[in-house]
Amino acid sequence: MAKIPKKLLHSVRFTALEAIERINRGGAYSNLLLNELIQKNKVDGKDTALLTELVYGTISRQLLLAYDIEPFIKNAKKVDPWVKSLLQLSVYQMLYLDRVPDHAIINEAVEIAKAKGNPGTGKFVNGVLRSIQRKGVPSVELIKDPIERLATEISLPVFLTEKFVAEIGEAETRKLGLSLLEPSRVSARVDVRFLTRDEAIEALAEDGIEARKSELSPYGIVADRGFLAGSELFQNGWLTIQDESSMLVAQALQIEPGQKVLDACAAPGGKTTHIAALLQDSGSVTALDIHEHKLKLVQENAERLRVEDRIVTKELDARKATETFEAESFDRILVDAPCSGLGLMRRKPDIKYQKRAEDFIQLPKIQLDILNSCVPTLKTGGIMVYSTCTIAPEENQQVIEKFLNEQADFEKIDLPLDSKVQQAIQDQMLVLYPERFMTDGFFICAMRKN
Repeated sequence: MAKIPKKLLHSVRFTALEAIERINRGGAYSNLLLNELIQKNKVDGKDTALLTELVYGTISRQLLLAYDIEPFIKNAKKVDPWVKSLLQLSVYQMLYLDRVPDHAIINEAVEIAKAKGNPGTGKFVNGVLRSIQRKGVPSVELIKDPIERLATEISLPVFLTEKFVAEIGEAETRKLGLSLLEPSRVSARVDVRFLTRDEAIEALAEDGIEARKSELSPYGIVADRGFLAGSELFQNGWLTIQDESSMLVAQALQIEPGQKVLDACAAPGGKTTHIAALLQDSGSVTALDIHEHKLKLVQENAERLRVEDRIVTKELDARKATETFEAESFDRILVDAPCSGLGLMRRKPDIKYQKRAEDFIQLPKIQLDILNSCVPTLKTGGIMVYSTCTIAPEENQQVIEKFLNEQADFEKIDLPLDSKVQQAIQDQMLVLYPERFMTDGFFICAMRKN
């Protein structure tokens, strides 16, 4: 590869292509990666929103975009993966964004192709994109198999599409899949110890940020415009970025000041710090994680949010809780279990391409082991909340069913959540699908030890 011209290196599309390549290779969290590349490639601040839109838009529609360009590529196996990514990125911008004319998109794609490849690569990219501009992309209606057609339309792997159709039906699967193609909205939890939501919204307006109250959480606000993490309130530790669905977990625990709480799978600490804030000036929350570096994130969040005096971190596999803590040590236990993360597919679109069918066999075993290990450490009359950021029944309702069959002393209890959320509760279990309120997908169940 020839040396990339400086002007091209700092461009939005070149940086977007680099991000997409690294995400496709695996091992890179899209949100952290974008921040890294913005700094490395010195992307202009005014272009960061476009960069985010290009990367997330292309990744979320990857299967559909691959279908779009397939008829225009001969000998596809011989085309380098980065060239296919460049074509998908360009077609995404041509089809779904209207701020830049097609000829400018094509010209820059050709320049990137020549710089990363050679003049022949540039010629190839130019030919493909101009053919697509002239002829248009093929309709998904040409796909005969209904599951494959739906999977392509919503850009979801076939095995996941089959799974969701079996669980919620074809129409709901389409709604789910199409909602995942919409941009995520940013929400934050206000620390009501310091200010009300109305006061927070007013203060954010002074920073040029338009926000409104969450309809799901009494602690939440939703930003319609502006960068919440750059606000003075965020810097002061009076609010923290957290999805509305995640804010519901601490509510479900029914925390009272002075209680001892175990957060069995705590990192990065959003729920831990919420619990600590609800404890007010007494009580404690013991935060566990198997990775020391992740516990540092909990500690950093605790310090920024001024709840470090309520939180004790411990490096521990939660499946060893019984061996580590005395019986009936805690009034409340949160098991926010490791899961497939299917509820995060809008926020982290690369997740849906990384899943395998065996994940839904292995993860429930771990989830159940954690729950069972925590049982002896919960006081009689205490509450245990099980939550995940997935929408897979194998990891949610089925885990609860098995747990209750094994633990006769436990029973499900009602979730004390706002009326709008109550619509998504069935059999005392909350299942939030991402399309319902445009939040992350989430599951919450509260159980009392009798």
